Amino acid sequence: MWSMTGLYSCLRVLIWRGKWSRDHCLFTYGRKARIFQTIACRYTVNTYSTTTEYSSQIRTYRSLERSFKKRLRAIYRRFSEVPDNTTFHGHNHVYFIEADGIYRMDTRKGDPEPEKVLCLASVGERGGSLQRVRLSPSEQVLAATVKSPHREEARCVLVRLGDGTRALDPPQPLLTVDKVFSFEWATDDILFYSSQQGLGCHRVFRLDLTSPGNSGTLVYHEQQPDVFVEVSLSRDRRLVLVNCSSKRSSEVWLIGSEAPLREPALVQARLPELLYFVEHSHGQLYILANTGPGQEYQVLKAPLLSPTMEHWDPVCTPGTGRAVKDMEVLQNHCVLATRDPSGLLGLQVVPLDQTDTMWSVQLPQWACAIETKRAGLTDSGWLEFLLSSPVHPPVLYCYSPRENNLLLQEEEREERRTPQDYHTTRLEAPSLDGTIVPLTVFHTSVLEELSCAPLLVHVYGAYGTDLNMDFSPDRRLLLEDGWALAYCHVRGGGELGLGWHRRGRMEGKLRGVEDLAACIHRLHDLGVSRPSLTALTARSAGAILAGALCNLHPRLIRAVTLQAPFLDVLGTMQEPGLPLTLEERGEWGDPLADPRHRDAIASYCPVHNITPQLYPSMLLTAYRGDSRVPLAGVMRYVERLREAIHTHLNGHPETESKPTPRVVLDLQTGADHFGPEDFELSLTESARQLAFLHTELGLNQQKTKNRRK
Repeated sequence: MWSMTGLYSCLRVLIWRGKWSRDHCLFTYGRKARIFQTIACRYTVNTYSTTTEYSSQIRTYRSLERSFKKRLRAIYRRFSEVPDNTTFHGHNHVYFIEADGIYRMDTRKGDPEPEKVLCLASVGERGGSLQRVRLSPSEQVLAATVKSPHREEARCVLVRLGDGTRALDPPQPLLTVDKVFSFEWATDDILFYSSQQGLGCHRVFRLDLTSPGNSGTLVYHEQQPDVFVEVSLSRDRRLVLVNCSSKRSSEVWLIGSEAPLREPALVQARLPELLYFVEHSHGQLYILANTGPGQEYQVLKAPLLSPTMEHWDPVCTPGTGRAVKDMEVLQNHCVLATRDPSGLLGLQVVPLDQTDTMWSVQLPQWACAIETKRAGLTDSGWLEFLLSSPVHPPVLYCYSPRENNLLLQEEEREERRTPQDYHTTRLEAPSLDGTIVPLTVFHTSVLEELSCAPLLVHVYGAYGTDLNMDFSPDRRLLLEDGWALAYCHVRGGGELGLGWHRRGRMEGKLRGVEDLAACIHRLHDLGVSRPSLTALTARSAGAILAGALCNLHPRLIRAVTLQAPFLDVLGTMQEPGLPLTLEERGEWGDPLADPRHRDAIASYCPVHNITPQLYPSMLLTAYRGDSRVPLAGVMRYVERLREAIHTHLNGHPETESKPTPRVVLDLQTGADHFGPEDFELSLTESARQLAFLHTELGLNQQKTKNRRK
């Protein structure tokens, strides 16, 4: 996600294990909607691969799938021009990303024509996607990473931009560097980048464009296999940061942009359970570290020349219960994006020259996701960010800490505006041990009138990651059809801070399952839907909680959709040679070394707790080349689940009158854990899931009956 700020990128590395936790989505809605405009008239052929059994099962949903695909295409068209983070500014040009490459327009001209800067097809990346883009300080060179859907590693393409006089000095490709994950410019000639190998990132190189051969020089090599290394840049562009993060610790190395040939300098050596991230302003480091009460985040400062922990002085600590989601240092102010226990987003602002003062900025109550925009080459002192929710398209806001002024940068268009009768309700559910679990519900009728409404429940609860609540046209379509949408912020996620994650990891993982069950019970008790109209959806590691819930409470829900599901925790964590196994011991435990960890995993692992009973119907979408989730575990789960259902039906002939659960494995080609990048394939996948849900909840038959009446 090239548009994130350096610090937020660091937070992502730790919490999501950078790109390599089992759920880090690079294919954002904004890119998907924008691509729609480019390829609307040249759809590609659907080339997904299925088993013979699946091909026969899919006929049940095919007619509805075609209908939903048409409707999804229409709603993506409707929201194709919402604000996103694909536009960025140089000194004299504004740049924007399209499906086929990068363009720019000269802001010095009255009516500029777009100029193509980078053509993906010309660099051999037709069908690839742009991951990150950076301009050199004087806007002389552009660097961009491009990822193919058929490989994990991205290629970094460097383009000499020229002066903008197209005929005399057009942009020219300089060189390409393979296997690059992150990168930042120190000067117009020196680029630092981290090198990726498989799912690991352990080395940082310095590329000097003035040296013969343009070969990279190694400047940092991480020896710990569970540590992920990423390069970022301070907002004031004075420091290149080498961020080294694992599940349990982090450390940061500094390289001065004005002296890029010097060796990196260490801020603070890693210590067990110490997590910290760094920003810079006026010779001071501003450090976000989990040294606050309850090992939560607080802001500290230290002199640039004396950065070790004994010199850290507190600047501010967010209020009790507030979880820090991001930190920005804008000239003379520190701005924290926070989430309160109910889920409301807000800003907390501290003047750096008066740190005993702090004020809060209230954000719209409908907002569930915040994404800060990366500062341009010239920092205006304004913080730009996008606010959205699963059913509310992104809206661009600007905040000036100097003036304490929050501005809506662009009014929403009428056709994209969210109607006033679309409700966002924040509820609480008491879990089995009495812990209060927050959940967010989107609906169009009052809760008391939703007993006959279909309900789609969302869950994740792993890695300290917040449940994804970015805008989704798919979810907006369901809401417009009268569905209720529930998002359960269970332990193991990050919604309520680091402690919320700690209480739901390793031996506490079963708490997340209990939280999920409590949320669904709470909704039904309030009159929101009923089990026969309730479906559950999860992806990647979120499938663990979904699968465990189906083993323990199969009658709570009627249907489940799982995408790239991680289901065999025990089997995977007992194979140290698999990708991610060593790195993820901090999340699940080490069953080979600690019997307590093995027993804990065995108590909830979906594959190892299947019993003969009537399960909900399931659609599992998996990818043959997915290196994060072993396909063998998915196949094992499907086989055991079908066998358990068959055994139950044979032993209980009285259940023949009830609907027989379907277990459908949609096995796709490709190596991308996050779903197809191709717009048409992505639409097909979404349409298939909606068709499955409607069929299994009986909604298509229900509509037919209503029409006949």
